[in-house]
Amino acid sequence: QVQLAESGGGLVQAGDSLRLSCAASGRTFSGYAMGWFRQAPGKEREFVAAITWSLGNTFYGDSVKGRFTISRDIAKNTLYLQMSSLKPEDTAVYYCALKGNSIGLQQGRSYDLWGQGTQVTVAS
Repeated sequence: QVQLAESGGGLVQAGDSLRLSCAASGRTFSGYAMGWFRQAPGKEREFVAAITWSLGNTFYGDSVKGRFTISRDIAKNTLYLQMSSLKPEDTAVYYCALKGNSIGLQQGRSYDLWGQGTQVTVAS
């Protein structure tokens, strides 16, 4: 059974950078894709970024394009989200998620497994 554990969240100032990590323990396969989502208080869950595990194809939500970079380390079974030029509106709990195929990468409901989340707070 695979488990996901996020880390790297914290309080930063606007304009700062932060890197989130998501360690996947247990069994993983090259056919999986993984993604990052976020949810701010009172708002719906939002797609941030996704990556196909074997080929490394990346996809981004419009609000983070050009500022965030998703990557993975296959040997370490770890997913990353490098966030730059952070804005107060990026404040949210960030979740990593895993899915069994590359269909519907931007749809949270298509993901099979979720981490517990890590809080990112960007002060103005």
